[in-house]
Order: sequence, then structure tokens, then C-alpha cells
Amino acid sequence: MHQRNFFGSQSGSEPENRGSSTLTDEEKQHCDLCGQVKKLQKTAGGMLCATCKTIISNVKNHPEAVKKAWCQIHDEPVLPRQQAPAPGEEAELPDVLDGKRYRTVDRENNKWYLSVSELDGKPVEVFASTAFDRDNELQSRISNLTTITRLISLMLRHIVLGERLTLEKCLKQIKRSSRQRDDLPDMLYGVLSRYTDKQDIATK
Repeated sequence: MHQRNFFGSQSGSEPENRGSSTLTDEEKQHCDLCGQVKKLQKTAGGMLCATCKTIISNVKNHPEAVKKAWCQIHDEPVLPRQQAPAPGEEAELPDVLDGKRYRTVDRENNKWYLSVSELDGKPVEVFASTAFDRDNELQSRISNLTTITRLISLMLRHIVLGERLTLEKCLKQIKRSSRQRDDLPDMLYGVLSRYTDKQDIATK
């Protein structure tokens, strides 16, 4: 006697023969979930094969059982969806993040190292460094690059974590990017900081 497994098929048996194995041209479509060419059914989640339709139904109606089955098979928990912070609450990054480092070479053959910090596989920070970090001729370029990476990191945290963007936060990152007086970040900070008082007045 065969028993049906979690997803509805019989364990210890071959898939049921649902008629002819040859599909018509109209039926030869790719399932939106598994990508295989099967006979499809139109659902709220798209065009799905019978197997994927059963999986979606179980994920929707039996999430706890799905989590338990996932842990048994993959020996790891299903990752929870990152929750956006409540209004007025600042997002915080964990103390330890996964990351990837990429080595690149610019048009002048200088080597640069771009490091991307990830949270649940999504980028939340980006850093750039070079072996010529103390080269005086590169200081201006490095400060400009630091400004770019700091502002990009701020935008990534806004996109991924829902962190609120403000002019004050942008100014803080620009100021920290400056390496010497009158470099581009220093000049940007000097100009944009004039708008902070006007913004405070406008919000009152």
C-alpha cells in the first residue's frame, strides 16, 4: 500500500500516467515556477504545472508544515522576510554580515577592491579601497569614490531595510568622505549644509 507524501504524490511509486505523454502545441508552455514544459493551469500566481500548484497551495495553507519539512531536508531554517522598521524607528544592521569582494582595474591600471555587504542576499553596503590609498595623487579620486560608496550604501539601506533618508544623513556621509580641505566632498558639504536650517524651518 502506497502512502501519499506531503506534496500529494505517492511515495515509492512512479508518477501517475495522466494519459498521453505527448503535449499539444498549446500545452507546451514553461511553468512559471519550475520552468519545465508541462501542461499548465492558470492560477493567481501565474501559469503553473500541477506539481507546483500543489506546492504553492501547501506553502499558503500549511506554512508551519513547510518550514518543518524544509528543516528536515535542508538542515537549515527557512529565512524570515526582512521586516521594514516601524515609522520613526531607525533600521540597524547586524554586527556580522555576509559579503563579497570584487577586484577591478581602472583605465590607468590601478587595482581597486569593491566589497559588498549582504543581508539575506541583498546588498546593504558597498566599500571601495585600493593599494594606493596613501598615494597623494589619488587622494582626490579616493575621496570622490568614498562619497559615492557612502551615498550608495545609504540608498541601499533605504531600499532594503526601509531606512529613512534625510539631508542630515547625506551630509554626515559626505563630510566623512572628505580627505583634505577643499576637495569635492568638502565643497559639497559646504554648499548643501546651507539648506539644513531652511529645511528645519520648512518642517516646523
